[in-house]
Amino acid sequence: MNPSFFSSPSHQQQTSGSSGFALRLAASKDLTQLADILALSFHGREGFVDWIYPLLRLGIYEDLKNRLRCRSEHYICLIAETVSCDSGTPARFANPGDCVAGTVEMALRSRLPWQVPSADYPYLSNLAVHPQYRRLGIARQLLYSCEQTALQWGFSEIYLHVLENNHAARQLYYQAGYRLEQVDGHWIAWLLGQPRRLFLRKQLSSELTVDS
Repeated sequence: MNPSFFSSPSHQQQTSGSSGFALRLAASKDLTQLADILALSFHGREGFVDWIYPLLRLGIYEDLKNRLRCRSEHYICLIAETVSCDSGTPARFANPGDCVAGTVEMALRSRLPWQVPSADYPYLSNLAVHPQYRRLGIARQLLYSCEQTALQWGFSEIYLHVLENNHAARQLYYQAGYRLEQVDGHWIAWLLGQPRRLFLRKQLSSELTVDS
């Protein structure tokens, strides 16, 4: 694998993070803030996108609401939230009312029927951190919690996709131990000049530790 190709306590109600954030499972009351974070992270609000932003945000909101309702045994949506004002919010958290700082989802995916082996695998998606709270270790903390959960589910590997041109996310994943499994290409994406999707894998250890 080429390094140059390189962004839970699963069912516990809440856990404290070393970076001053708390992780917990998402609930329906978080949907509005989660939709905002995901829309900002994956679409932004520049140019024409700003005109259709409400529709993008609404679509994200409805999709996430449906996933949360499924209550699958092998699905989690985690959020990182800031410490409340009553608990002493650090000064750098300028808007304590916007308590949801980041999120990630994980579920089982099935391999294609012709792939061997054809077992399911844990797959990470929608890792996003609000622009105000980036570079504080939240993404790494969310990744680590999902990796712990995957181990608890009985898996020794975990997978995700990242766009080839998302250099910040690629660096994060590489530093966290993810390596290139394959490059997903499509002729339509090539014709439109769109970036390729990189499929990454991490071999999990039962002795996972968080970098200080």
